[in-house]
Parts: sequence; structure tokens; C-alpha cells
Amino acid sequence: MDTARKTHKQESGEIAILFGLMEKINQGLVLEDVLNHIFDSFKPIIPYNRISLCLIEKEGTVVRACWFRTESSQPQITRGFEFPLAKSSLKYVAESGRPRVINDLEDYLINHPDSDCTKKILEEGILSNLVCPLMIKEKAIGFLFFSSFKKNTYQESHIELLYRFAGHLALIVEKSRLYQELVEINEIKNKILGIVAHDLRNPITIISSYARIMSRGMLGWINEEQKEALEKIQETCNNMTALVNDLIDISVIESGRLDLKPDEIDLEEFLKECHSSNYILALEKKIVLKLEHDPELPRVFWDSNRIKQVINNLVTNAIKFSHPETEITIRACVKGDDVEISVLDQGQGIPEDEMVQIFTDYGRTSVKPTAGEKSTGLGLAISKRNVEAHGGGIRVESRINHGSTFSFWLPIKNADLRFIRERL
Repeated sequence: MDTARKTHKQESGEIAILFGLMEKINQGLVLEDVLNHIFDSFKPIIPYNRISLCLIEKEGTVVRACWFRTESSQPQITRGFEFPLAKSSLKYVAESGRPRVINDLEDYLINHPDSDCTKKILEEGILSNLVCPLMIKEKAIGFLFFSSFKKNTYQESHIELLYRFAGHLALIVEKSRLYQELVEINEIKNKILGIVAHDLRNPITIISSYARIMSRGMLGWINEEQKEALEKIQETCNNMTALVNDLIDISVIESGRLDLKPDEIDLEEFLKECHSSNYILALEKKIVLKLEHDPELPRVFWDSNRIKQVINNLVTNAIKFSHPETEITIRACVKGDDVEISVLDQGQGIPEDEMVQIFTDYGRTSVKPTAGEKSTGLGLAISKRNVEAHGGGIRVESRINHGSTFSFWLPIKNADLRFIRERL
């Protein structure tokens, strides 16, 4: 009865550890984080002084060490170490799909004197080894090694345990590896995107400058038809410049290179400046832009350029999707430890089933600008990232034919500007 209770308790612990690992995967951790979690969590159910992961690569011909953690001060098999699978005893482990134990590596080396891996692992002080093949659809993708400084460490129960969990472990490792590859690919994409966008900006500026000079007659007389064509070139260049700038912003933010430069801001004066810079743009479309705020607003510590970009994005979007003879309001108020800034319009509204697209990259809805204005589809995505980088949040509320309200909030601590400084 006592043995049964102990077995049940052990099994419950093993299941709890496995579910913990799956939870880590669902949180989006990359491969190294998951493997570190295995190293920190498996001790209660299996003994080890070292855990390492090797993956089968190059169309199944090579085994490469891609991660390890050891309690030894002199690790011998480290990242990047590789060897041919065909000449290794691991070939049988991969084909059988069963874990394998070597409880006396010194004796194993006597019988297999050509095993360089065994020589290296012995130099690290490892005397016992348990290897678990990681199988996906009956095909080995790699091996997870549990190693001990003592001889005769691993028993049949350890083999059965790993055999039971081998499928789950393989899925965990494979999902994490794929997630990590996506992260790395995304980083490369952002780097290329940033370089391309940066290199495009100069020629676009040159084209726009020449079009402007020519439209003013500075290079000779032009007729009205030519002037209209040059103005269209300028307008296209302006749209392209806006897209390039948005692409650069997205690549900088996603690559983790967003360098916030917070400074102390008189919030009331800051909002007046934002209102003033957008007032003429609204007036050109016969839209009234209003500013409302609490009688007293705190001084804040934000990156003024980034937050001005957020407000300008929200206001210009509201102008694009609003009809003439309507109102747009910039509103600011203190709510607890936050300042909330909202942009309210009387525009067309957004269909409820399309709201989820609003803050995504290149997110567009079926709602069209009222005067054919262009949009990159990146402004709101950039705004969201800028706000979140400050420790805040952003949302939208909307009703068809009743307008939309975009609100974002940033943390403050009344006059304690250090609170914001530390969070940034």
C-alpha cells in the first residue's frame, strides 16, 4: 500500500512537471528557455549532473550539439560539436526509438576505444549516461542526454519514465526549435527591411525635390498639365516617404532597438502643440479639431517624439475617415496613476468583426477614407508598440455611423517622475 501511494505521488509529480513544461511552451519560450526549465525541473524524478541536447541535421547524416548545462567546471562537449550519425552508436538508438543507458562509461570506452564522444564526456567527469531519442512521427529528430558523475545511476524505471514522456519531450523541443527559428528569421527580416527602407528614402527625397523645383518653374517654364503631373509625382513621393518611415519604425521596434529618449514634458503645452500641428490639416477638410483636458495636468516623463507620433497617427487617421463638417476632439485626463489621452471622431465607425485587425501590421478594415487619402496600414501598429514601450496600453471603441474613440494611457506617479524613468 505504501509503495502504491509513493508510485502514485511520483507519477503525479511527473505529470505536474510535464504540464509545467507545456505551459512554458504555450507562453512562447524559445528552445533554450524550455531546456533550462527541464534542467531546473527534472531533478525530482531523474538524477543528473548534466543535460544536453543534440539535433540530427544535414538530411539525417550529422548529430550536432546545440545546448547543454552541466555542473562540471570543465565542459568538454559544447555547442557546435558534431559527428557523423552513421559511425555512432546513436544510430541504433534513433532507429529503435528506445532510450539507452550506459552505466559505466569507463568500461564502455575499453570496449569502444575509438569513441571520441566517450573520451570527452569522461574528461568532464561523467560516468553514467541515459540518452532519450526525440521522435516525431517515428523519425528521430535528435537526442536528449541525462548524465551523472556516478556509475550505475540509471535504472529501468528511468528508462520507462523517459520512454513514456519521449513523445511529449520531442514535441516540446520541436515546437520550441521552430519558434526560435521564427524569431531568428523575423530578426533577419527586420534588419533587411530597415536597410532597404533606409536606402529608399534618399532617392525618393531627390525625386520629390526635383519635382518641386520643376513645378515652381525654377528649371524653366512649364504648362498647367505638366505642373499637375509634377504635383502628382510629389504626392506619390510623400506617400512613399511615409511608408518608408513607417517601415523603418516597425523594423526598429520589432528588432528591440527602440531607444526611448524620455524627457520632462509640460503635458498641457505638449497637447496644445499636437493640436496646433494638426489643426490646419483638419481645417483643409472642413473638420473642426478641438482640445479638451483636465484643469490641471501633471508634468510627465515620456519620449515626446514617440508620443507625439502616437497622437498624430490617431488624429490623422480620424481626419482620413471623417466627413467634412464634423468634429474631432483630443481629450486628456488623469485616471488614477495614469494619464489617458483619447481622440474622438464623428466618422463612419468600424465594424465590430473588424476591430481585431486595427492594431496589426498592415491592418485595414472595409472602411474607406472619405477623400481618397492613402494609408500604409502601419500607423496604429507603430502607435501600439510606442505606447507599450512606455508601459501603457491602447484601445478602440466604435459604432457604425457614430464614430470611433481611440484611447491610450501611460503610467504616471503624480510628481514622482522617477517612477516612469525606472520603467523605461
